[in-house]
Amino acid sequence: MIKLNGVSKFYKPDVWALNKVSLDIEPGEFVSIVGQSGTGKSTLAKILFAEEPPTEGRIEIGGWDITDIKQYEIPYLRRQIGFIFQDFKLLPKKNVYENISFAMQTSGISEDRIKNVLPQILKIVGLQYKAGRYPNQLSGGEQQRAAIARALVHQPKLLIADEPTGNLDSINSREIIDLLVRINNLNTTVILVTHNRDIVNSLNKRVITMEGGRVISDQRRGRYIL
Repeated sequence: MIKLNGVSKFYKPDVWALNKVSLDIEPGEFVSIVGQSGTGKSTLAKILFAEEPPTEGRIEIGGWDITDIKQYEIPYLRRQIGFIFQDFKLLPKKNVYENISFAMQTSGISEDRIKNVLPQILKIVGLQYKAGRYPNQLSGGEQQRAAIARALVHQPKLLIADEPTGNLDSINSREIIDLLVRINNLNTTVILVTHNRDIVNSLNKRVITMEGGRVISDQRRGRYIL
């Protein structure tokens, strides 16, 4: 599914955010990427989403070498990848239904398909009864659920969640992680970028630990050890 070979990322004047990272992630895996702030984990997520180009190394996703991906190819890549942000990024003047349908419309999905697919997505994330509410009428956990629903509109093979619980309390955090596990059980590969020790240790799934832009530990059934 994902292959990184010697991937590095340099920021001027003298910061190596990633330093020769090599990884293989298989289809259907749930992988937590952990480490303290500034260890390179969010940079890695951005590179996988083609938000940042690597300075060195090779990257493959689903057999597609995206190392030197062209600008016009990025939308095609992102139809295979869902990305969840810490700060939700919902449009405040659109309700839940409109936020998700807008993401589908901008990708050229027909109105008929939106009407058929969107209710199913809302049901997956547990917002089928709150489709008409606006972001300011939702709890933080519900806003993140709406953001996850938006990330699922293309039925992505890969879902990247970059600190998705960073703005949530422990109860809402647990609900979001449970939702990501359910999505993973639908054969979607999930990469969770987090520094939340309790969440990672409760999952008992693969844990990749980063420090100084390098992978220092890769445990198949691991714990957050730092």
